[in-house]
Amino acid sequence: MKQSNRAKGATSFDSNIGNSLVTFLNRNVTPYPTEVGGPKFDLIPVTQRKDLMVNAARMHAEQEYNRIMEMVAVLSRQAEEVKRRLEITDMVHAAEYQFQPAHGQTYWLLFDTEAEVTRLAIQGPDDWTTGKPDKYNYICQVKWLGDYTWVEVSPNA
Repeated sequence: MKQSNRAKGATSFDSNIGNSLVTFLNRNVTPYPTEVGGPKFDLIPVTQRKDLMVNAARMHAEQEYNRIMEMVAVLSRQAEEVKRRLEITDMVHAAEYQFQPAHGQTYWLLFDTEAEVTRLAIQGPDDWTTGKPDKYNYICQVKWLGDYTWVEVSPNA
């Protein structure tokens, strides 16, 4: 039997087993066991490993997507609140009133059906001793903020 030495090791040789040439593997450098008593190893199930990696990647991406969508919902709600605050501010600035408003105080925005104007009033619908005048349609209670904008507040706030 002719021996070859394709591994080019000092004590290595290739061998023919049956009609096949088996290249010698140096057991000191190979990651695979070369003897019967060597550590056991299994082939890596590549398809199964890929499935696990794809599932983990999708799970993490979905978590990130959901977190971003929660932030989008918060920002959207905040944008709507600012838009409403600007609408209320425009309504108050267009309203008539005969007093000096103070920051942090609450007032009432109402529509006077007789004069057909919007007014800013100190008295709310429940502040009248004999009941609110029929000509007043109360729109909302507003508060003047320190940044000179007006915000709608719930009654009795």
